[in-house]
Amino acid sequence: MLRYVNHDIVFQEFPDEVTLAVNLSCCPNGCPGCHSAYLQKAVGDELTEERLFSLIGTYQGEVTCIGLMGGDNDPVRVMHLLSAVKRRFGNNLRTGWYSGRQELPHGFLPEVFDYVKLGPYRSEFGPLKERTTNQRLYRVAGGKLEDITCRFWKQ
Repeated sequence: MLRYVNHDIVFQEFPDEVTLAVNLSCCPNGCPGCHSAYLQKAVGDELTEERLFSLIGTYQGEVTCIGLMGGDNDPVRVMHLLSAVKRRFGNNLRTGWYSGRQELPHGFLPEVFDYVKLGPYRSEFGPLKERTTNQRLYRVAGGKLEDITCRFWKQ
């Protein structure tokens, strides 16, 4: 089960997107120095399709992307929910997932995603905006993952 704690409109998580970012709890990764350690606990309400569609409806026309932030405790459910978003909105709403895992889950469905971020936060490597980061952001197109992490780096 996925639990969501809160949501916000963000502009930096996925390049060129206005994203409705939904923060999910029950994170199993336990990254030292996590900036959202409260999300490691089982807090919040269940994120159902109905609730997700309601959140999207509140911001329809204002956002270009829906981002699930977390969900590593139930990646199958993440894929199910984003698949439902794709069925309902098609290419009119892009989908993204921030995962703290190093690798994609078994049974990963690339057609469900437009963006995927992988990698646990490691303070010694820094966040995505640092060239030394261990995290990677991918754009998914045609079933292939293109590393676009450099979009966060200042030239």
